[in-house]
Amino acid sequence: MSKRRIFLKSLAVLGTTTFLHQTAWSSTPIKPKPSRLKPKKLEEGGTIGLVAPGYSVEPEKFYIAVETLEKMGFKTHHTHRILEHDGYFSNTDEERAKDLMEMFANPEVDAILCVRGGYGCTRILDILDYNLIKQNPKPLIGFSDVTALLNSIFKETGLIGFHGPVGITLDNEYSKTYFRRILMEGPENMPMKNAILSDPEDYMDSEYHRYTITPGVGEGELVGGNLSLVTAMMGTPYEIDFTDKLVFLEEVEEAPYRIDRMLTQFAESATLPKAKGIILGVFKGCDRLKTSDNFTLKEVITDRLEPLGIPAVYGMSFGHVPHNLTIPIGINAHFNATKKQFRLQEAAVL
Repeated sequence: MSKRRIFLKSLAVLGTTTFLHQTAWSSTPIKPKPSRLKPKKLEEGGTIGLVAPGYSVEPEKFYIAVETLEKMGFKTHHTHRILEHDGYFSNTDEERAKDLMEMFANPEVDAILCVRGGYGCTRILDILDYNLIKQNPKPLIGFSDVTALLNSIFKETGLIGFHGPVGITLDNEYSKTYFRRILMEGPENMPMKNAILSDPEDYMDSEYHRYTITPGVGEGELVGGNLSLVTAMMGTPYEIDFTDKLVFLEEVEEAPYRIDRMLTQFAESATLPKAKGIILGVFKGCDRLKTSDNFTLKEVITDRLEPLGIPAVYGMSFGHVPHNLTIPIGINAHFNATKKQFRLQEAAVL
C-alpha cells in the first residue's frame, strides 16, 4: 500500500473517531417529559395573587377586578409592581418575573390570576425559576399573551395551567361559573358547554358562527391558546409538541391574510399533523366582508385546516370574548367535531 493511501486511510479513521467523540460530547440530551402536576383546589375564601406579566393595567380596571374577586368570596394579594410602568409593560422583565415567582413562593397565595394580557410574557420565559414553580404548584389563570406562560410552565414542570378569564374580564356569570367549577369543584367529567349569547345581534355576527371544519372525534391532552403566541413559540425551546394533543386556539383583531400566514406555519409544523383534534374559539375582529380581492375568515380557516384531515371545529366559547371558558392545559378531554362538543375526562385540580 502506498504511503499516500496509508495517509488518507489514517485521516479517515481519525475523522471518524473525532466525529464520534464530538457527537458523544456535544449532542444535547433530550429532557424527559415531566410528570403531570395538578394543583390543589381553590377553596372558598382562598387568596388569589394578582399579577400583570405583560402590559400595564389601569388602576381603575385593576380595582374593579379586585372588587369582582372579593364579591366572589376570595381574598386578593398583590405587590407594588402591578401598578407600575415600563413603557407599555407593567414593569421591567426582571420585575415582572420576580412578581410571578413571589406569588408561587408565597404560602399564603392559593392561586395566581393575571389581571390582563398584552404582550410581554415571552420575554420572561427564560428567567423564570421552573424548579421553584414545580415545588410550589398552584393554579395560574389567564389567556391571550398568558398562553406563553401556561404552555411553557406545563412543558417545563408538568403543572396544569388554566386558559381562562383575566381579572378585568371575569365579569359575567358564564365565565365565573366555569372558573368556579374547574378550579374549585374539579369534576372528573365536565362538559364544556357553549355560551348562550345574551345579545341576539351576536348571532348575526359571522365571527360567532359555529361550524364543523372536519368531522370526527378525538381524545388527548389539551394544549394551546392564542394563535399568535403559539406560532411565536415555534422554533424556540418552548415550542408546543402537538403530538396526540387536542389543540385549542383563538385570536383577535387579525386580518384574514394574517390568520392565513399563521395557520400555514402552524399546519406545516413538525407535530401538528399528529394532533388528535383542533378546537377553535371565537376569532373576534378577524373576519372581513367577501370581495374579489380577499377571503373571509371561514374561507381561510377551512382552506388551511381541512386538508389536514384532523377533526376540527370553529366557534367555541373562549377567546377575546366576554363569555370565556376556563380550559385546563394538560388535562385529557374528549372532542366531537361533528357535534361541536368537547368535555374534560378528568379533574384538573386535586
